[in-house]
Amino acid sequence: MATIGLFVLFLGFVATIAGMVLLAASCWRAHSAGAVPETLSWAGRLCAIIAFAALTFCCGLLVFCLATGDTSIKYVVQYRSDSSDSLAWLYTLSGLWAGRQGSLLFWAWLISAFNCYLAVRYRDARQAVDDCALGISQAVMAAFLGVLLFSDGNTPFEAMSSSYFDANGALANGAELWGMNALLEHWAMAVHPPTLFIGYAGMTIPFAYALATMLLGDDSDLWVRRCNGVTAFAWLFLGIGIGLGAVWAYTVLGWGGYWGWDPVENASLLSWLAAVALMHSFTLYRQRGTFKRWSVVCACITFAFVIVGTFISRSGLVQSVHAFDGDPVSLGLFGVLIAVGFAAAVFGAVGRRATFAADAQDDEAGLLSRSMAYYLLNVLMIVGAFLLCYLTVASALPQPLPFAGQSVSGETYNAIVRPVSVFLMLVVAVCPLLGWSRTDPAAFAKKALVPGICALVLAVAIMAYWAIALLPAYDATIAAGGTAAESLQAMGPAAYYNGLAALGILVACALVFNSLFMLVKLLRKAGGDIRRRFTAIGGFLAHLSLGVMLVGLIGSSMYVTEQTGYLAASADSDAAQAFRVQGYELTYADDTIVETDDGITYTLVLDVARDGQGIGQVAPSVYVDKSTLQQRLDAQVLTAPDHDLFVVYRGVNMNGDYSLDVRVNPLILCVWAGFVLLVLGTAIAACGKRLVRGTRSEGAASDDSDADDAAGEAA
Repeated sequence: MATIGLFVLFLGFVATIAGMVLLAASCWRAHSAGAVPETLSWAGRLCAIIAFAALTFCCGLLVFCLATGDTSIKYVVQYRSDSSDSLAWLYTLSGLWAGRQGSLLFWAWLISAFNCYLAVRYRDARQAVDDCALGISQAVMAAFLGVLLFSDGNTPFEAMSSSYFDANGALANGAELWGMNALLEHWAMAVHPPTLFIGYAGMTIPFAYALATMLLGDDSDLWVRRCNGVTAFAWLFLGIGIGLGAVWAYTVLGWGGYWGWDPVENASLLSWLAAVALMHSFTLYRQRGTFKRWSVVCACITFAFVIVGTFISRSGLVQSVHAFDGDPVSLGLFGVLIAVGFAAAVFGAVGRRATFAADAQDDEAGLLSRSMAYYLLNVLMIVGAFLLCYLTVASALPQPLPFAGQSVSGETYNAIVRPVSVFLMLVVAVCPLLGWSRTDPAAFAKKALVPGICALVLAVAIMAYWAIALLPAYDATIAAGGTAAESLQAMGPAAYYNGLAALGILVACALVFNSLFMLVKLLRKAGGDIRRRFTAIGGFLAHLSLGVMLVGLIGSSMYVTEQTGYLAASADSDAAQAFRVQGYELTYADDTIVETDDGITYTLVLDVARDGQGIGQVAPSVYVDKSTLQQRLDAQVLTAPDHDLFVVYRGVNMNGDYSLDVRVNPLILCVWAGFVLLVLGTAIAACGKRLVRGTRSEGAASDDSDADDAAGEAA
């Protein structure tokens, strides 16, 4: 199997190189002759399709080997799953991307899938920018395949050494202990990496088109129309991947939160932030012929941050609970791609400054205008991504750079992000109410009146809940002292901390109702045919989701109540004393030990009462893998409409007492609901871009400008 896999992988590499050369020749001929040579173009596209087929076979072969437990391949032994639960098939499949070698193969396959789509989708377009972009994307894929084939320790088809087998052919000498990390055997973590990789691979396409259009000196919006839908699709999956990672962290890591500013968490956020700026730049490029330079620069920066994030995850540069092991060759590849991405951004901003010069509309925009809001959004996203990147790698930087040698704490990130996020959400909330170049105060007031009143009413209701439930929790934490109180006090005076929360709630309500009213207005205007309004509908829904999510983030990150301690076992019976936190009372009900071939699960069953009324049971558990002795904490969550009761069981001490971590996370349902709405809105917008392309191909151009205007308001 290893030999077959290596041969087909090499075939894919040859096809990729051949396609890259043929497409480069096609672009050269098109530049000199003024027309795309059909034979060269078709041959290059055929090579892209062959490469996709070869990599599809390689991925399928590796999955087959994982499923059958083929111990002749080292990667299979290292990342096989021995799980026997109902999702064992998913964990087996996830072995494909669980390790460094498999994930590089999977990433290369995804790039080849996007390349195959471009090769087929625009096979008859005969545009030089298409061939050039496809050739650039093929070059990126060739770099991945070169590392997989020609560097030690990077091929997923490396044969297993005979020294790891005993005389009977069974695994020995430590290899029998290899296998998938028990923490990865969770549905969210099984799906989290491929969704991120889809986003990462997809962001290769706007980079390829941006570099192609810069090389060709073409300032038309053709390249934007080509990759706009792919970019939205990739950004959608980046968001899904980040959200699934948060779900996994919340349910498996056992600390009660979903975002800890871990370096690898930050790494995944870098490209997402840059892609926000890219998506909004595309809207203005298509709609108004502005933000041309922003578009090419953001496309290159987004790609560079995709690779930067991967470098952070794999380099060992910073410590993280999520990090892969690294190797010099793949890190060298990432270093080169990072340099190429940022160099292309500089080339677009400086070298092609005249080609992508600002239009008069850019210069005429006033401070209170929608164009300026877009500009401010882009600046915040790009500067924020660079700042986040710097703080993430600060611990590895030399003196005398700021924060050099320091691991930046979560409190530091929060101190920066919280006020900036509130300001950013305010910009997003008022943007649709502004004029493109100038804003008439009377028109603005008329648009803002009704949604503003509704937002104020909702804000008063949420503030009442805040005063009754959240503020007392803050005061109680401060009064109790300890580490939690010190952490809150480090965030600033109580007036600032709570004032920022109150302002955030008001801004969130404004964002929700402004988006909701614009959405209703759009649906009424669309009448029976809403297909060409999908992009704007998705945009407004995504903005609405940000308001919902902001409320959840304020509650679940700023007003958490946490209690750590023991349920002391009674000396007279099997019953235990009650564990109390914020009106909840947890008492012992039962404990079980379940042993399987894979590991042992220790479960503690607790009765839960609130204000003296029984409301149910929770059964947190500790799973211990027999092979690796690694523990996995499976938390239990009891969900109420306005909060979660989060319970973690950590085991038994020498006295037989049960170790518990219990948290009350207010308004966390708003986080998950906002995430679902964001995914839904982005998906609708991505579908809308596809539908608009379809209607344009039918010649329905008259209404497209209206659709674009609505999309501009949404974005």
